[in-house]
Amino acid sequence: MRPDTTTAPPLWEVHRARLASFNEAKYNFDPERAQEYTTATGWHVDDYATDLPPEAPGPPAEHGSWAAARQVLLNYTFPPPDLITGIFVPDAPLEKRTLLLRGQFLGFTFWFGVRVGGVFDETRTTDTGPEQVWGYNYRTLEGHFERGEINFTVHKHLQTGRVEFRIHAYSQLGRIRNPFYWLGFKLFGRMLQRRFARESMRRMREQVEEKLATAQLAN
Repeated sequence: MRPDTTTAPPLWEVHRARLASFNEAKYNFDPERAQEYTTATGWHVDDYATDLPPEAPGPPAEHGSWAAARQVLLNYTFPPPDLITGIFVPDAPLEKRTLLLRGQFLGFTFWFGVRVGGVFDETRTTDTGPEQVWGYNYRTLEGHFERGEINFTVHKHLQTGRVEFRIHAYSQLGRIRNPFYWLGFKLFGRMLQRRFARESMRRMREQVEEKLATAQLAN
């Protein structure tokens, strides 16, 4: 008997209809008022950063740490899969890309929509010298249990070769009609946000190191 070589279809095909249902969804907050979303007005503002393997000073190397992190960001493989899985059409342009997020919490599965609101690819002037920066943000859509924006960026300090992965976010609990879900996210939402960031940092480091090791073997 021949072995079964059938492979499962990609998640974006399995959930095509659910993903498409968010195509016309609007943001559940006003990103034009971002400067008003501060801790003083009841929002959570978070910043996380982790060092990745350094490079030689100068522009990012073709197969270096910065380029590897950029690819991990583009593929959205750094979030912890037992908490968040991002589902999207892989050949869709990153700008304005809609992602279906499958969240898992307290034994339940939740489906949320987010959309890329901006892509960054630039050299920035900082107090410690110029940085090459690449990344993007996504923003929550109608129906999400939270509202806000999260930025994922990879930075290379051109003078020193230091490479960093950073997360910056502002968020607030959204409208949750189910009282059980509301209580759960009220009690555990911040813990889940911190876990997402902490494990995303770890997974980014691991995946970049794996890519660098694979590239070294290939050479």
